[in-house]
Amino acid sequence: MAIRPERAGDERAIHDVVHAAFDGHPHSDGSEPAIVDRLRADGDLTVSLVAENGGEIVGHVAFSPVTISDGSEDWFGLGPVAVMPERQREGIGAALIERGLTLLRERDAAGCVVLGDPAYYGRFGFAHDQALTYPGPPPEYFQRLLIGASRTSGAVTYARGFG
Repeated sequence: MAIRPERAGDERAIHDVVHAAFDGHPHSDGSEPAIVDRLRADGDLTVSLVAENGGEIVGHVAFSPVTISDGSEDWFGLGPVAVMPERQREGIGAALIERGLTLLRERDAAGCVVLGDPAYYGRFGFAHDQALTYPGPPPEYFQRLLIGASRTSGAVTYARGFG
């Protein structure tokens, strides 16, 4: 299994992987493939990695810029992360996330936020922080990982591609 940056020509395969990963998922409204497409079109795919096995793309992760109302800079949002259903629970998603976080560290990012299962994302160092808010979901599902920042506070807004 190779993890590599997205390159020209991967767009359709990425769209298909994201669609398959979220199709019928109870916490999905089906918009995830379009989100990745819009992030790409807007130039907001700061980190876009694929997992490739035997020449086939079986996973994808996206990191895009977020805005924090206190003016903090160099913060990113993780997601969507997608793995083909038949390849889930093999560590592919975790490997994609770890590699993406490494790339954010290399670019001196301040931090990263994610909306998702605290038990899953906690293993990467994400934790809920009452000082960062995102309206809608239960607060404990919105988490942050400090990379270069000591702290920040305020409301988080995702890139325009999230709609």
